[in-house]
Amino acid sequence: MNNSVLLALIVLMALPPGAFATGAKEGVASGKITIGLALPGSQFPFASMKSDLDATATRLGVKIVSVDAQDDSNKQAAAIQSLVTQKVNGILISPMTDDTLVPSLEAAAKAGIPVATVGRRANTNAVLVHVGADNEEGGRAAARYVVDTLKGKGTMIELEGPPSESVAADRKQGFDAVMAQNPGIKILVSQAADFDRAKATAVMASLMQKYPKFDAVFGADDEMIIGAIDAMSAAGVDPATKVTVGYGATADAIAYIKAGKLGATIDQYPGKQASLALEYLVDYIKNKTPPPQKSVFLVPNKASAAP
Repeated sequence: MNNSVLLALIVLMALPPGAFATGAKEGVASGKITIGLALPGSQFPFASMKSDLDATATRLGVKIVSVDAQDDSNKQAAAIQSLVTQKVNGILISPMTDDTLVPSLEAAAKAGIPVATVGRRANTNAVLVHVGADNEEGGRAAARYVVDTLKGKGTMIELEGPPSESVAADRKQGFDAVMAQNPGIKILVSQAADFDRAKATAVMASLMQKYPKFDAVFGADDEMIIGAIDAMSAAGVDPATKVTVGYGATADAIAYIKAGKLGATIDQYPGKQASLALEYLVDYIKNKTPPPQKSVFLVPNKASAAP
């Protein structure tokens, strides 16, 4: 037994009895299609995914067995193994990372259980389909908003997500590509704040001391741009005087836009991503119809700016 499997089994044994939803075996035994759902947590965007998935499952007449990985990749790996043991008909997952879930997903596929990923990819060809947002295009949309609002001239601060996450890398790549075509706007600094509001607040507070004169801030997700705005407000800088754009269209971001604190955000439609992935998965289980492509990407909406 290799170390990764042993670790997953240890984690599975350590989980409390209620860690996994019940009813999967009953659903499979009754002939009803049962889909195992393994999301990293219950926060945004996964809450939006879960809400839309429940509605889509009802429409399709399938059963969802949901597992909350509690932001722990080992627990998510253990959850996948549990779902395989329960013999669900398919698995829908947003992997915690690109690589750590690969052995578990490949084991599921080897057991004859099709797997669809949503939002975040996994570095394996064993997945039936991946449905996500075109994060590079989302980054480009955010950059175009900055360029248009600054009219091609100014300075800015960029807050990145974790470099190890593909969505963060894609958003940065798209954003930086547009900025490279607009030399009138100088990126003073680009620093990771790990999709975390508190960390972004601390990072932005530090960066403002080094770079007190800036015109714009891009946060590669809404938690980071909100953290940056909070840091500005705490330092006596009116965020309404800066060009600010985030990514995600979270409820908090929309509230900040309405309050005049945030300029814009990018909507990646997480609920639509998840629903489409479920439709592909169920169609394959019922009819053996393969998805139209191995990877399907929704185009994020343009930045929704405050009036």
